[in-house]
Amino acid sequence: MRFDSMVDAIGHTPLVRLRTSGDVQLFAKLELQNPYGMKDRVAREVVLAARESGELAPGAPIVESSSGTLALGLALVGTVLGHPVHIVTDPRIDPITLAKLRSLGCVVHVVPAMARHGWQSARLERLADLRRELPGAYWPQQYGNPLNPRAYQALAREIVADLGPVDVLVGSVGSGGSLCGAARALRAYRPQLRVVAVDCVGSVLFGQPDLPRRRQSGLGNSLHPENLDHTVIDEVHWLNDREAFAATRDLAREQGIFAGNSAGSVYQVMKGLTGLLAPGTRVVGILPDRGDRYAENLYDDGYWVEQKLDDLPLAREPVQVPYGSRVTSWSYAPVPPRELVFVESNTTGTGMLALHQAVRLGLRPVLLTHRPGRYRGLPETPAEVVECDTNDVDALRALLSRRRSLAGVTTTSEFYLETAATLAGGLGLPGSSADAVAACRDKARTRDLLSRAGLPQPRYSVVRAPHEVAAAVARAGLPCVVKPTGDSASTGVRLCRTEAEAQAQVATLLAVTVNVRGQATNAAVLVEQYLAGAEVSVETFAADGRVEIVGITDKTIGPEPYFVETGHIFPALHRPESEAIRQTARSALAAVGLAHGAAHVEMRLTEAGPVVVEINARLAGGMIPELIRLATGLNLVERQLRAASGLPLEPLAPATRYAGIRFLTTATTGVLHAVGGAEEAAALPGVHDVTVTARVGAAVGPATDAYGRLGWVIADGDSPEQVRARLDQALARMALDVTPASDGTAAADEKVTVPA
Repeated sequence: MRFDSMVDAIGHTPLVRLRTSGDVQLFAKLELQNPYGMKDRVAREVVLAARESGELAPGAPIVESSSGTLALGLALVGTVLGHPVHIVTDPRIDPITLAKLRSLGCVVHVVPAMARHGWQSARLERLADLRRELPGAYWPQQYGNPLNPRAYQALAREIVADLGPVDVLVGSVGSGGSLCGAARALRAYRPQLRVVAVDCVGSVLFGQPDLPRRRQSGLGNSLHPENLDHTVIDEVHWLNDREAFAATRDLAREQGIFAGNSAGSVYQVMKGLTGLLAPGTRVVGILPDRGDRYAENLYDDGYWVEQKLDDLPLAREPVQVPYGSRVTSWSYAPVPPRELVFVESNTTGTGMLALHQAVRLGLRPVLLTHRPGRYRGLPETPAEVVECDTNDVDALRALLSRRRSLAGVTTTSEFYLETAATLAGGLGLPGSSADAVAACRDKARTRDLLSRAGLPQPRYSVVRAPHEVAAAVARAGLPCVVKPTGDSASTGVRLCRTEAEAQAQVATLLAVTVNVRGQATNAAVLVEQYLAGAEVSVETFAADGRVEIVGITDKTIGPEPYFVETGHIFPALHRPESEAIRQTARSALAAVGLAHGAAHVEMRLTEAGPVVVEINARLAGGMIPELIRLATGLNLVERQLRAASGLPLEPLAPATRYAGIRFLTTATTGVLHAVGGAEEAAALPGVHDVTVTARVGAAVGPATDAYGRLGWVIADGDSPEQVRARLDQALARMALDVTPASDGTAAADEKVTVPA
């Protein structure tokens, strides 16, 4: 194979089948056959990218901390392309590598002693000094540079070209780039790929204490590199120095491969997996390093005696341990999922479902909450619960900064959307713009932005004092709608038929200084034009700068003067204005700048066309995501969690059925004595869920907001008519026994049938 330069010769390494006695197929990707080693790929990727972007000027120096193979790769690529290369290393560097670096013209800086956090820390301190001494120097930052894992996409393509999709990938971990980069790329060909990491005893990468005097090099770390993505890895194995060195000698003797201790460790783990895998399983191990630099230590019997390596344990098979247990010899553990942090939650519906769903995505849910007892069913979820002040953003930021395994920060609570977006943005995690979320949470800001965009919405005024009501009513007309600018679940929203009613409702809302979550209110009220017409919502999802329409939901609203949603059908029947509804939703999201994740846009369909009522920077409430799942098969809760944690998104699916929900309500004020007929209703054809959220013994009454709903029934069918019929049949079998209240006292029991 011909190449025009040594830089072009990087890659194209052999894939060799290893000799084994069983039916599991082991293949070694001989990255040690690169000119100087596996990290030649990284050196080429980062240097060429830096030259192209201008970050590395012609002839400018390159500086990096490395104990071996990356140093050689940078020395090769840098010097060939005309850049002086400075490498910071420590006394553990072997004489062969040192000779190669100096022969290539590289300047080598050897730190004399460990710093507080080991050799790696000492090298980084010297590197900082060197950067000050060499203005304009380029630092590749191998441990945090995203080009590091990207460099191994080519390695994955080579494996697939030679072998096809593989079942198991085994690789050593130092910076995390090679294993994580190759694994992500290989999962595009086989999503169920099992990824096994190989580490050393005394490395902190997977929950072990740091032992700076470990003898292995090329894998392990005393620091947590940014390129190590635990979500990519299924299992980790640790080997001590004796086990790694012995396995490396076995690799040479058994397979004819003279390699370094990283390759030997990978080989040992591959052999250990064979008895656990089905016949025909294809296992590929990445062998990164040559053996020449280890000639005077692991291949030297005198070194073994001097270092008393035979005093260390020698396990021939791995022992499974709980993750986080301290290990001294060959052990393995499943890698725990990374954390998805929820800042509070919805109290009903999708709130607890999302915590369970996170686990199914391989994530570890962590719920930050001020009051755990608020959440019914929380003890049955797999979430870690952290009790804290969730209204103190600075305290939350400090709390999360101490957690090392964050995949994302999200919430299913309307009241904490802005908090979650602020935290995610500050931590560099996926999420919506905090400004866009704030614009949706503050309905007055939403109105202002929609006005600037020229989008249809009700006539409105923002009222901050009682004397402003008369003018606001005159502008909106009667009847008018009075609502708070920052609440949720239709709380405080009321139809007012006279100015006096509007005055009273405004006074009531302005008197509220904190909401149900203890947050300060906006001290502002909207007085809006009342819109006649059917109400719908548009469920959307934004990703990669594009807004997709999941579907349109038909909504049923309860009796005036309130606006409580009492039922939904998804998808809505085809309407003549459907395209206008979709386009209005897209334009509304663009107006507020919302371009990530789920959104729920509410509209009234007037004679003049669709008019925007609200924009919510979240999944729809009212169990609409569950209706979408039944109608399309799409788990929208899962999709939102994927977006929040940076996981790949599944494509949207069209609806093949219809689904609906009817909420349980009562017209009687009193105490709930019993709920009858729930089991009978749940047994009917097409009924998927009958849930009663109100507790027996609780005070109940006509719903003035969503918190007044007492439960729900969900059904699906082949048509909206069939869905409605099934809901009617289910509700006809149910009854609420309510003890009516009369002047504050309880009267005789009265059975109140749930209205359809």
